[in-house]
Amino acid sequence: MKTIDQHRLLAGPRLPRRSLLRGLGAMAIAAPFLTTLSPLTSSSARAQGAGRARRAIFIAFPDGVPGVSQNGDHSEWHPEGSERSFSTPRCLELLGSRRNDCVFFSGLSSGGTDSGSHPGGAKKLFTAVDGGNGQSLDQFIAHGVFSSAPWRHLYLGVQATQNNASGDKHVSYPSAGTSIAPEDNPRVAFARLFNGGLVGTGPGTLPPTSSPTPTGLPSKRRSILDVVGRDLADLRGRLGTTERARLDLHTQSVREVETRLAAMADDTGTGTGTGTGTTPPSASCTSPTLAYAVDDASLMDPARFPEVAKAQIDVAVLALSCGITRTVTLQFSHHTSELIMSRFPGTEQSLPNFDMRSHQASHYGASHDDARLEYRQFVLQRRWFVLQLKVLLDELAARPDPEVPGATLLDTTVVLMGSEISDGNTHSHDNLPLILAGHAGGALSTGRLLSFGYERHHKLLTSVARLCGANITGFGDGQGTLNGLG
Repeated sequence: MKTIDQHRLLAGPRLPRRSLLRGLGAMAIAAPFLTTLSPLTSSSARAQGAGRARRAIFIAFPDGVPGVSQNGDHSEWHPEGSERSFSTPRCLELLGSRRNDCVFFSGLSSGGTDSGSHPGGAKKLFTAVDGGNGQSLDQFIAHGVFSSAPWRHLYLGVQATQNNASGDKHVSYPSAGTSIAPEDNPRVAFARLFNGGLVGTGPGTLPPTSSPTPTGLPSKRRSILDVVGRDLADLRGRLGTTERARLDLHTQSVREVETRLAAMADDTGTGTGTGTGTTPPSASCTSPTLAYAVDDASLMDPARFPEVAKAQIDVAVLALSCGITRTVTLQFSHHTSELIMSRFPGTEQSLPNFDMRSHQASHYGASHDDARLEYRQFVLQRRWFVLQLKVLLDELAARPDPEVPGATLLDTTVVLMGSEISDGNTHSHDNLPLILAGHAGGALSTGRLLSFGYERHHKLLTSVARLCGANITGFGDGQGTLNGLG
C-alpha cells in the first residue's frame, strides 16, 4: 500500500517501473508508518512523568450509533444519570466490568459545519477542525510527547482501504488537509514491526522469514538506503523541486528510524534492551508471534473481519508492550461503510443468507423500532464494535507495563473511541458517541458519566493531549479543556 506522498511520486515523471519500485524500496520498509516521522514544531511538553499516560490508542468505527431518534426515542448508546450512577444502554452492555475503566460523555459536538455529512464528520473526528484542515490528535501526540518511540505512529485498519478507499475515508491527518491510509494487513504490519515471526496453523500462515531479535528490533546491518542508494539518486535526479524535497524527507526519516532502532537494540549492551536499560524484555518481545490464519486473498471478505480485527488488536498491544510504539490508531472499516456485518460468523448480528451492511442498517428510520430489521441489526452491530473495545481493554489489563512496576498497560494508557457522526439516521454531529478508557497513569478517574448541555469536542481532544503530558491549552479550532478531565 502506498502513502500519500508515494502516490504523488508515482504521478510525477514517468520512470521505468522496476527502477521506480527499487527507488521506493527504502520507503516500503516502513510504509505506512514513516509518513509520521517528520519533526514536530509545536509547544508540546516532552515530559512523561508520573500521573500521565505513557501510551495512547485512538479507535474509529463507522456510521454512528442509535442515538436520540427523529421521533425523540432515547439514545441506545449514551448513558443517562449522574456522574457515578448511570444507566448502561444496550449498545454498551457488552463492556461488562470494563465500564468502570471508561468515561462516557453526553453533549459533545464537533460543530455545525457539514452537519449531516459522513465525510465532514470524519474530517473533524480527531482534528477538531472543519474540513480536516488541521493535524489529527494521534499525529500530534506521536510527533510530540511520544516522539521518542521507534515507530512514532502505528496506523492499523480493518478493511479500511476496501475498494481503494482514501482521503476523507480515513481519520489520521499528519498535516492539514492530508490524511493517510492505514495498514489493513496484520501480516504486513507484524512483519514490519517484528522482522518476521508470524506463526499459526491456518491457511495463509507464514513461517518466520528470519529470527526475530529481542523486542522485535533488527540487529545491526547495512542500511537499506545504502543498498538502494544508486536507484534513489537516479530517482531524485528525475524529480522536480517539490517532489525531490518529499523524497529527501522520506529518506531522512528512514535513516532516523534505523538509527533509533539500532540504539534501542544496543541499549543494554546485549541487544536485549527495552529502551530503559533496566527492564528485561518479556518473552513475547524476545520471541514475538502472531496467531493469524487469514490468507491475503480473503483479507476483504466480511466473514473474516472479526479475525482480522482481533489480529490487529494483538499487533497493537504487542507493539505497545514491547516499546516499539506509544501511539496507535485503529480504524474499523470507514464511513458510509458497505461492510456486511450480518456475515460475521457466530455473532449476535449473524444472519445466514442475508446481507445487512453497516450503512444500510444505520438508516433504520425515524423511530427505534425493534420490529424493523435495520434497527435491530444496527443495535447489534454497534454492540459488536463496543465488544472490540472490551477485548482491547482486557488485553491491556493482562499485560504488565514494562516501565512501571506493578502497573498494567491499562493503568498507563489512554484510549479514545468514537465515530464520525452521532445518530446514524440523522447524521447529526452533536452528542457524538465518544468513550475514553484506561487510567492514564492515574490521571484519569474512570467509571463516570460526564454530561454537558453543549460543548465542542475539541475540548476533549485537548484534555486527552494533556493526559499524555502535552502542555497545551487548546487543540484544533478552539481553546479550553473539559471540566472533570483537566
